[in-house]
Amino acid sequence: MTAQAPNSFKMGPDDQGQFGIYGGRFVAETLMPNILELDAAYAAAKKDPEFLSELEYLNKHYTGRPSPLYFAERLTEHLGGAKVYFKRDELNHTGSHKINNCLGQILLAKRMGKTRLIAETGAGQHGVAAATVAARFGYPCLVYMGAKDVHRQSPNVFRMKLLGAEIESVTAGAGTLKDAMNEALRDWVTNVEDTYYLIGTAAGPHPYPELVRDFQSVIGKEAREQIQEMEGRLPDLLIASVGGGSNAIGLFHPFLDDDNVQIVGVEAGGKGLQGDEHCASLTAGRPGVLHGNRTYLLQDAEGQIEEGASISAGLDYPGIGPEHSWLKDTGRCEYVPIMDTEALDAFQLLCRLEGIIPALEPSHALAEVVKRAPQMDKDQIIIMNLCGRGDKDVHTVSEQLGMEI
Repeated sequence: MTAQAPNSFKMGPDDQGQFGIYGGRFVAETLMPNILELDAAYAAAKKDPEFLSELEYLNKHYTGRPSPLYFAERLTEHLGGAKVYFKRDELNHTGSHKINNCLGQILLAKRMGKTRLIAETGAGQHGVAAATVAARFGYPCLVYMGAKDVHRQSPNVFRMKLLGAEIESVTAGAGTLKDAMNEALRDWVTNVEDTYYLIGTAAGPHPYPELVRDFQSVIGKEAREQIQEMEGRLPDLLIASVGGGSNAIGLFHPFLDDDNVQIVGVEAGGKGLQGDEHCASLTAGRPGVLHGNRTYLLQDAEGQIEEGASISAGLDYPGIGPEHSWLKDTGRCEYVPIMDTEALDAFQLLCRLEGIIPALEPSHALAEVVKRAPQMDKDQIIIMNLCGRGDKDVHTVSEQLGMEI
């Protein structure tokens, strides 16, 4: 499928919340008033200097922004090709990029007079960030999390509980992120008056894909300034992992109109695309509707959503943010799969060469760096978003490697 390239790749979405044919608002009528209320509140907030000033203050003094742009000297030498830089969002408070979006949305919830927060989470990083901002602003918080993810991300479950959040373990379906999001939407429909749904990724009904992208674009804006200061020019290649797609669109968006910057998103190839144990919706899926938006999905011949599978809980989602679907169709961004085994190898490589323990999500992006850097010239530059740290994944990795903690 191809789509006509626009004059600017940074213009969307349109008034209907669509990026080309993707996005939109496919929700129950009972939810439309809340969606429209949120849309109006965000439209006003992003023009309000006080809102923007408070967000900037929290990003700096609470999160620790700007996050460093780090030249991975030993990894670069090992790979023998392009210079590799990491945008180190794993150094943020809470250990991932998720806090960027959560701070923006908690300020929106406060602005709208909401008194209760709900969220969904897969790897638990968004759940931790949501619980963190709820504690900071004095909100009760209920986090929906698939039962499978509760088991494999137990350190983050404990962190959420320490922060005062209540965890609802979802046993429906495969017990992963898709199912958690289903339950969160059901909650929101029945509690529209007082509840704010703090979505964790650049998906869902409009305006979520736009507002999550905007709050996460601080990543790319900083990286753009930092690389020009350090190297005197823009990078040749950007790489980030994509599950729902928030860390990736956050890095990509400020560079979308720079024709000389190649952009690659990395999906979870799981155990291979020939079977059904993967989450490569852009590579192996087709357009459909899920969670309030039209996007690329894993689905069977009858249009039923298939269960994805990945070693990484944060990439274990059978869809993708609608802006990524549009960027794929226009050809502006390339999307490729990485297998579980490749991500595990990359995880270990970074630990040993740079003294950094990454999350399994950016380990997928790192595996693509390992493939591409040696094929590039030594004066070329790669920026990869190191969007999460690996504390939460040590139990999963130890099991995979047959090692006891």
